[in-house]
Amino acid sequence: MSLKELVEQINRLSRKEREQGLSPEEKKDQKELRKTYLKNIRSQVTEALDSAGFKPKEKQDGACDCGHCAPHEKEKGAGPCPGKHSDPATPGKLIH
Repeated sequence: MSLKELVEQINRLSRKEREQGLSPEEKKDQKELRKTYLKNIRSQVTEALDSAGFKPKEKQDGACDCGHCAPHEKEKGAGPCPGKHSDPATPGKLIH
């Protein structure tokens, strides 16, 4: 199915949902079509970034390595790094 056909099908189901509702099977189809569409768009964005020479950083396992957050993340109930920490070596410069 082409991207154009995929969008047309998503739009058709969306109109039907607003006008008269969808059966459980149609809702399942709608969810799968949207999932396929998003997968396609993500792939296009990734390809565009790759062709532009952008190389993403390695994924972290949720832990921040800024040196400020690491000790705090181990504390009970501490959430993820809130960001915008100043670098002690260069005041005024944000780490992230």
